[in-house]
Parts: sequence; structure tokens; C-alpha cells
Amino acid sequence: MNSKETTAAAKKTAATQKTAAKKAPAARKTAAKKTTAKAATRRGTSRSVNADGKTLVIVESPSKAATLSGILGKNYVVRASIGHIRDLPRSRIAIDIDHDFKPEYILVKGKAGLKNELTALAKSASSVLLASDPDREGEAIAWHLADVLGLDMSEKCRVRFYEITSGAVRSAVQTPDYIDLNKVDAQQARRVLDRLVGYTLSPLLWKKIRYGLSAGRVQSVALHLICEREREIQRFIPDPYWVITVKASAPDGRAYELRADRMNGKSLMKGSLPLLINTEEKADEILAEIRRNPLVVSEFRLKESRRTAPAPFRTSTLQQEASRRLSMAPRRAMRVAQELYEGLNLPGRGHVGMITYMRTDSLRLSDEALAACRDYIAKNHSPRHLPGKPNHYAAPGRAQDAHEAIRPTDVTLTPDSIREFLTPEQFRLYDMIWRRFVACQMSPAVTARATLRVEAGQAGLHQDGESLVFDGWSALWPLELKGEQLAPAKEGERLDLSSAEKEQRFTRPPARYSEATLIKTLEENGVGRPSTYATIAGTLDSRGYVEKNEEKRFCPTSLGMTVDDFLMKYFNRKDLSSIVDAGFTAQMEKELDEVEEAQRRWLDVVREFWGEFSHTVEEAQGADRVPLPEPEPVGEDCPECGKPLVKKRGRFGEFIACSGYPDCRYTRAILATVGVKCPKCGESHGGEVVRRKSKKGRTFYSCSRYPDCDYVSWNQPTGERCPECGEELFRRGRSQFCVKCGYKAQDEATDD
Repeated sequence: MNSKETTAAAKKTAATQKTAAKKAPAARKTAAKKTTAKAATRRGTSRSVNADGKTLVIVESPSKAATLSGILGKNYVVRASIGHIRDLPRSRIAIDIDHDFKPEYILVKGKAGLKNELTALAKSASSVLLASDPDREGEAIAWHLADVLGLDMSEKCRVRFYEITSGAVRSAVQTPDYIDLNKVDAQQARRVLDRLVGYTLSPLLWKKIRYGLSAGRVQSVALHLICEREREIQRFIPDPYWVITVKASAPDGRAYELRADRMNGKSLMKGSLPLLINTEEKADEILAEIRRNPLVVSEFRLKESRRTAPAPFRTSTLQQEASRRLSMAPRRAMRVAQELYEGLNLPGRGHVGMITYMRTDSLRLSDEALAACRDYIAKNHSPRHLPGKPNHYAAPGRAQDAHEAIRPTDVTLTPDSIREFLTPEQFRLYDMIWRRFVACQMSPAVTARATLRVEAGQAGLHQDGESLVFDGWSALWPLELKGEQLAPAKEGERLDLSSAEKEQRFTRPPARYSEATLIKTLEENGVGRPSTYATIAGTLDSRGYVEKNEEKRFCPTSLGMTVDDFLMKYFNRKDLSSIVDAGFTAQMEKELDEVEEAQRRWLDVVREFWGEFSHTVEEAQGADRVPLPEPEPVGEDCPECGKPLVKKRGRFGEFIACSGYPDCRYTRAILATVGVKCPKCGESHGGEVVRRKSKKGRTFYSCSRYPDCDYVSWNQPTGERCPECGEELFRRGRSQFCVKCGYKAQDEATDD
């Protein structure tokens, strides 16, 4: 750069600095104003943070706050605490064991500004009402808020909404109640127990197995159930048996498909399977007897039976059916249910809570709800569909009856009438809840159970069927019939033999748990509470203890089996430290219920548990370190460094990696083929459909030749074409379906 250019540049820089200097005070002033405004908002001292003598209502979520603001009007100020305002710190155990297990609660990170705003509003309000959810967790949130805001807990400051409708909300705020300190104690006991277990046991697992592992009261029981089922499967030895199927017809065209179930007057059945036909010789003997003798009807029996309506939903059954019918994970189902409970904006109605509170184990329904439901049935179905009096249901075990069952708040809001205002997930879940509720108050369905028995010499055969006589509640909720309708047959008539065949089958091990069956088993064993079921599967998966197979059933990983083996060895005892025993955990749940019912002190429950548990942990500290299973070799060498490749498991499942890690970081996905040619390039280039995982862990299907071929599908292709429109057929479970025309077909069921 020459001297002229240098001088010009210097002048330009000086001018820029001079201009900036002039602007700086104004910029600093503006920035200072913004900072002051933000600080004021955080401190709760800005002019807008003032309730001006109104009633302050504090709820848990912003969407619920919006719904209540629309209902309560201008004399109320509604704010959300956004969950807990105080909790135990994550960085340490924070339980003072030597001083009556006193928990150390701190303000939740990032909520200082919210606390200041709520404090300012409470000071300027005429009264404060705490309207957190009506369960133990909600009661604890209310208690923490009352303590932080300095409210007098001897006064009535608690309101509980079991449904968010105009009538229910106005009634609740006009009749406030006291904070239920027994519920608070029960929640605190659970929180302290879970913290003691988690923050004591997890470091033990880090030391003895691997850093970063965790264990918990309910989590450990769920893991053990899954691992024990896997051990049963591994120990299982399949036994062969033969199924003999006979197709026969009557002269007038009636057709039957019978199974051999007797020989020489003795049953061949064990349960529902012909397990006593356990050799091919015996199967051939029965076949020969059938073929050389006429088929004679010995009995045709038709018996009607009444199938009572299913109960309305409670939390566990809602999660099970959402998983089974909607393929909706329990955690997701509860999130969508929360949206429906807190309310949606319906044109002409404003914010409306769509369902009652979704964390409940009660099956009780209010008189008003029953009357409205019966009125709806009377207007929209035949008189025969309405029973003479309401149907009532009793929940199993120690159900908390303060809540109702899960139901729509307004039965006249049919799913189809509000479909355009709901997301697809909201619609599907609301539709299921609405149908189950209305169905539970309808008349029994009437079915006809048919049994046909046929003799062929010394061999006996049978066929069962079921048909629907009166739909009753099944007009709204699916009724699963056992077998197809059977045409009547006359005793003594002969049937013509069309074919008689044998098929070898093998007994199957017990099925692995799905999310629905795991929740059902935990509930049957009294383990956990409705609010905990939704998070269990996600916790086990995030820790790498389990993964789902293609049938969406839980398989324990080698890490999960190792952790369970360790816990079983040291914590499967005949005392209070038996955290892997379902019976013990169920007893703990019972004791927490007793705390809520003021039958036990929470300190006594915690003290008894800790005495045994801490002793067991101390013993386990002397255990040898547990070696983790070696990664499974895949029989290939790394293309980058030549060392053996092995299977490893990461956040999104198994993958192939170099055994030389971290020196070599080669990895690749495991591509599992589904036995189908790629619909796009299979014929021309030999591409195959493979199963992959998205970044969020969701399974999808694509071509093995990607990126050369861009075929991709969320549904599993079958390699077959739709018989109605000729498009590609996909598979879900045992069903095949066509996306284009809606064709559906069920794979032939087996006796297994």
C-alpha cells in the first residue's frame, strides 16, 4: 500500500470512530433500558406484574393457564409454574440421612424470574389459589409453591380440577380446600426413596460394571421381568406336534374345517393345542382312521352368551390400548392426553378441556356423566342398546377413587364433529377414549358360540365358531369373535371328506413383552403407579438395557442382562432391600398408599427401607468387578486398518465398528434385509429392501443400494401387489395393507 492509500485509510477509520463515538451514548442508553426492563421482569417488579386485587390462580402448564383464563374472566390472573418450582438438586443425593432424611429442596434452575413474578403477583392479589394437577405430584407442587410464596397453609388455597370445563372450574374456585399434607408426604416418601436407591445404587454399578449406568425401584423390576422372560426363551426347548386338518362338506354345500382332537375316546389336547399328537406315526395313524371311516356328525351345539361392556379407561388401560391399537408409545399417549385434558380452542366455545384427568386408576363415573352418556345413547342408538340402569365398574386393587375414570368432558362432542380442530394424534386418542366411554354404558353384546363334533371311527374331530347375534356395545368398540360363523349341522348326518392333511408344528416359547403387556404385568403385580408406567420403557431404552425387535417387543441387551444378573445376585433378598422383586416393590406402593391415607408416617417407611438397603449396598461394595461381554465379531476385517470388525451398541441400536477404536473410527450401519427385492431397482440392479434406523430411532425401509437408489418407506414392503388395485402391499404385524386403496388382509392365524 502506498502513502496516499495509507493516509486515506487512516482518515476513513478516524471518521468511522468519530461517528461511532457519537452514537455510543444513545446505544448504551437503549441497551441499558432493555437490560433494566429484563431485570425488572425477572425480579417481578415491572408494572405489568401486578394482580391489582384480583385472584391469582397458579396452574402447572401454560396451555392449561390459557384455558382457565378464558373460563374465569377478568377478575382472575392465571399463571403457570411450568411443573415443579423446587426440586432436589441433580448433582448430589441431597438427603440428610442423619437428620430424619430431610430433603434439600432448591429452586429449579432457570425459574428465579418466574418465582419473582409469582411472588409479586401474590403480594398484589386479593387471594391465591393453587390449581396444580389433582394427584400426589400436583399436591407436592402446590405445597412447594405455598412455601415459596409464603402462603398460610392453614387457609384454604387449593383447588382441584378433575375436568377443565366451565362448570367444574367455577365450582372448584368457589369452594377451595386445604393442601392435603398426607398426599404431600406420600409424594415426598416416593421422591426420597427413589433418590436413595438411584444415587446409592448407580455409583455402585459404575464401580462394578461401567460408568454411566443407573438403577431404580420400578426400573429394576421392569428390567428383571424382561431379562427373566429372555432367559425363559433361551432355556426353552421346542417340542414337535402335529395338527390334523380335515376339510369336509355337506351335500347342500355347507363347508367345514375340522381339527382332530380325540382318539380312542381320549383327548389329544393340552390346553388349546393337540400336543399329544407328538409323533408322525401317531399322526399317520389318526389320518388313516379318518380316511377309512365315514364322517358322522355326533353333536352340533349352539349356545348364546352375553359379553358385558368393557370398563372405561384408567391410565394403565389407556396406555395399553394406545400402544396396541394406535401404535402410540405410552409416553406419547400421555403427552397427547395431557393436551386434550388441558384444552383446545374450539370455534364458538373458546378453550375447552376435552377429557377428564388422565392420571387415574379409578373406574368411577359421575352421575352427571352417566346421565349425559345414557341420553346420547338413547338419541343415537336403538332402545335395545341402552341398558335399564347405568353400568358400574370396580377398579382392581387399591384404586384412588377421588378421580373419575378417563372420559370425554362432553359426550356430545363426537370425534367426527371436531376432527378438523384436532391434530391426527389428538383425534385418534380422543376417538378411542370417546368410543370406550360410550360403549361402557351400552347393553351387552350377544354372541352365539357354536361347537361341531364329528366322529370318524375311533377318531374325533371338532370345529368351534362364534357369530354376533346382537352388537350391543360393539357398535362402538371392537368385539373380537372366536372363530367364524358355523352353518348348523344335524346329529347323525354324514359329511363328505374333501381333504385330510397333517402339519408338523413346534411349541413356542413365551412371547417377549411389548409396551402394553409390560404395563399390564407391572399393574397386575402392583408395581409402580399409573404416572410412572409411561417413562419406564424410555428409561430402559435410553440406558441401553433393552431394545425393540421388529415386532416392537423388548429384548434385553447384553448390558441389560449383566446389570440384572448383578442386581439379582446382591439385591434379590428376603428383606426390604429386594428391589428386583415385584412383591417387595408392590408392598412399597401399598405403604405409600398408607402414608396418603394417614395410616403410616412417611419417615417410618423410609427409615425401615434404608436400614436394610444400606446394609446390602455395603455388602455389594466388596463384589468383584463384573466384566462386560466382549463385542461380537462379524467375521470381517476393517477396510481402513485391517483389524477385526465387531458389533457394538449405541444410542440408536447396534452398529458395526472397528475393534481398533479409538485409533480407528470406522463404523457402518447394520443392514438387515427383509427378504424383498427393491420395488424400484430390484429387477434391474438387484437392490434389496433393508431395515434402517432414523436419527430419532424410528425404523424405516430403504434400498441396499442407497444412495444410487432412493427408494424409502416407513412401512415394510411385502414384495406382493394389492389384488384390488395392483399397487405395492405393506406389512404391519400380521396384517397386509395397501396405502392407495385401503385393502387389508390378515395372515392366517395359528394355534400357537
